[in-house]
Amino acid sequence: MLASEPLLKSPVAMDFDNSGRIWVAEMPGYMNNIEGKGEQEPTGAIRILEDLDEDGIMDSSKVFLDSLVMPRALALVYDGLLYAEPPNLWFVEIKNDKPGKRVLVDSLYAPDGNPEHQSNGLVLNIDNWIYSAKHSYRYQRKNGEWHKQPTMTRGQWGITHDNFGRLYFNDNARQLLGDYVLPNRLVRNKFMEPKQGINRLLTEDQSVYPLHPTSVNRGYAPGVLGKDSLLQEVTSASGPLVYRGGTYPDDYDENVFVCVPEANLIKRNILTFHGDSVSAKQAWQEKEFLASTDEGFRPVSLYNGPDGALYIVDMHIGVIQHYAFLSPYLKKVAQKKQLDTITGYGRILRIKNSSSKVSKMPDFQNLSGKELVNLLKDTNGWIRDRAQHYLVFKDKREAIADLQKLAKDAESPLAQMHALYALKGLNALSFDFLTSVADTSKSEVTSQTIVLMEDFISKQNTDEAKNLFQKVLSKNDRTTDLYLATTVGSWADAGKKQFIPLVDSLLNRYPKNRIVAEALLSGMGKTAEIVRNDLQDNSNFIGSELQILMAQSFERETQNKPNLIFTNTAVAMDNRTNGAKLFRQICAACHGINGEGADGVAPPLMNSEYVANSSEKLGLIILHGLSGPVHVDGQRYEFNQAMPGLNGNNNLSDKDISDIMVYVTNAFSRTPQWIQPEKIKELRARKSQNGGEFTEPELQQFSK
Repeated sequence: MLASEPLLKSPVAMDFDNSGRIWVAEMPGYMNNIEGKGEQEPTGAIRILEDLDEDGIMDSSKVFLDSLVMPRALALVYDGLLYAEPPNLWFVEIKNDKPGKRVLVDSLYAPDGNPEHQSNGLVLNIDNWIYSAKHSYRYQRKNGEWHKQPTMTRGQWGITHDNFGRLYFNDNARQLLGDYVLPNRLVRNKFMEPKQGINRLLTEDQSVYPLHPTSVNRGYAPGVLGKDSLLQEVTSASGPLVYRGGTYPDDYDENVFVCVPEANLIKRNILTFHGDSVSAKQAWQEKEFLASTDEGFRPVSLYNGPDGALYIVDMHIGVIQHYAFLSPYLKKVAQKKQLDTITGYGRILRIKNSSSKVSKMPDFQNLSGKELVNLLKDTNGWIRDRAQHYLVFKDKREAIADLQKLAKDAESPLAQMHALYALKGLNALSFDFLTSVADTSKSEVTSQTIVLMEDFISKQNTDEAKNLFQKVLSKNDRTTDLYLATTVGSWADAGKKQFIPLVDSLLNRYPKNRIVAEALLSGMGKTAEIVRNDLQDNSNFIGSELQILMAQSFERETQNKPNLIFTNTAVAMDNRTNGAKLFRQICAACHGINGEGADGVAPPLMNSEYVANSSEKLGLIILHGLSGPVHVDGQRYEFNQAMPGLNGNNNLSDKDISDIMVYVTNAFSRTPQWIQPEKIKELRARKSQNGGEFTEPELQQFSK
C-alpha cells in the first residue's frame, strides 16, 4: 500500500509528475450516502502525494486545487495540469506546486449526466493526441493553443493504449473492448460509420472469480449470482490498462488488466494481434490476478508507473453503484451490511516485480535532447511516452538528427515509432525520409510511416508512393495491407491512375473483408465516386464489401446523415425542459444523445415501437427496467446486461418520470405522448412476474 487516508480520500484518477510524485483526483461527493445527496457540493480536490523520506511509501499530501465538484480525470502534460471538472475541461499552469493561469479547453467536455457515464480518461497516445473514454473529441496543444478533433466515442470509464497506439476500453458488462486500427483511420469519410474495425468486443468470456459473495445491483436476478452467491460475470468493469512497464515477466508484456470493483478484483487478459484485428482471452480460469475479501476494495483505475510497477487507484467505498440506478435490492443489502458507512477512504496500491531492479527516475526537466532521445529506447513505456512528450512540447529541435537516426534503426521498432511521432510533433518529417524508413522497417513501423506520409500527398510524390506501396503490398502482410487500405483512396485524389489499381489489388486479396472495406472507403473523400465508376465493371468490386459500403455512404450523403461524431446536436439540446435535462443525465449515456443506441449496450429509441406506440410499456420499462432480447423496428437486439429501472431512485418524482417520457416521445417519434404523473404512481406498483425487470414477452401482454 503506497498511500491511504488521511493522505487522500475517494480517489478516482491519478498521474505521475517528473519527480515521481502522484497527483490524485478525489471525488468524495460520489455516493457519500445511500441517497447520493451532496453530490454537487464542492468537496472534490486534486492532491499531490510525495515520498519525502524515500522509503517507498507516500508520507506527504498537499492540496493543489480544492473546492471542486466531482473532478474525474487529470493528466500532467505541457508542464501543466489538464483536468476535468464537469462540464469543463481545464488546463492550469503549475508554478511551484501552485496553480497559475487557467485556460478553458472545452466547456462541454463532460456535460450533465450520470457520473458513471461522463467523459474521463485523458490518456496521451503515441500520436501526440489526448484521448478520453465516453467522449467524441481528442485534444492537442500546439504553440500554446488547444485544438480538438472529432473521434469515435469509446467505452465508459477508463482508456488505455498499446505500444502501437491502438486504444482499449470497456463498459459495465464487457470487460474489454478495443479498436483494431489506429485512432481516426476509419472515420475520415463523414458519411460512413465503421462497425467492424472500431469498438470491438475483444473478450467473449466475461466470467469473474471473486473470493467471496459480493453485493451487486442485480443480485436478485436469475443467473447473476451462482453457487455460494458468487458473482458470475462482470457488471461494473472499468479502468483497463495495457501493461507496458517492462519489469514484469515477458509474458505479461502488453497484457490488459481490468478493474472489476463490484467483485473486489482485477482481471488479467492476454492480447493476440492478428494484423487486421486483435483478440484477447483471460489469463486464467477460476483465478484472478488480484482479488480481495474486503468489500470496501474498489479498484477503479490502473496505471503504468515510472518504476515499471502497476498502480491501482482504490476508491475504497462501500456502495459504488450510483444512486440513479441503485436497485431496492442493493440498497437493502448495503444498509444491512453497513456498506453505506464506508465513505471517505482511499488507497493507492503498487504491484511490483520483487526480482526486478528499479531504475532511477530520469530528471526530465534538465535532460538534453540527446538524452531524451536515448530514453525512447527504454523498456518502460511510461518513460518512452514522457520522453517523446518532452521532446515535442519543449521543441527540442537540436535532437532532430538523433531522432532521424533512431527512426531508421530497424532493430528497435518501439523506439522507431516514438522517434517518428516526435519528429512529427517537431514538424521535422519529409516524404523522402518516410519512404526510406518504410522501405527497411518491420510491418508496424512501416504501417506508421504509411499513415504519416499522408501529410505529403501531392502529384509530384505519386510515382514514388505508388512504387513503395506496390513493394509493401508484395509482402502480403495483413498489418501493412490494412494501413495501405486506409491511405490509397487519399492518394488517388492526387493520382488516379497510380492508385486505383492498388484498390483493385486489395479487393482481390480481401474480397469479403469488412475491415479492409471500411479502411478503403474511409480514405476516400471526393474520390469515392471516381473509384466506384472506374471499378463498376470490375469482378473484384462487384458484390464486394466495398461496393456495399459505398452504396450505403452515398445514400447517407444524399440524405445528409453524417457520422454522429461530426454533428453537434448535443449542444442544441433543449435545456429548458426538465425531461431533456433528466434524459441527458440518466438515459443518454446508453441510448445516445440522439437516441441512436449503442452496440451491445442499449437499443435505439429512434423508430422504436416502445417509444411511439405505447406510453404504458414505455413507462414500465423506464420504471422497472428491461431484461433479455428485444425487437426494435424489426431488428433483434441482445445485451449482456439488463436495463435497470428507475423505480428505486428516490430522487425522481412521478412528474420527473412523466417529463422523461414526454421528452423521449417528442424527440424520437412522430407521435408525442403525454402521461399524467398520477398514472406513473399506478405503473410503479405494477410488477413483472419475477419482481424485477420486464421481458419483451411480458410487455406484449399489455395494451397501449
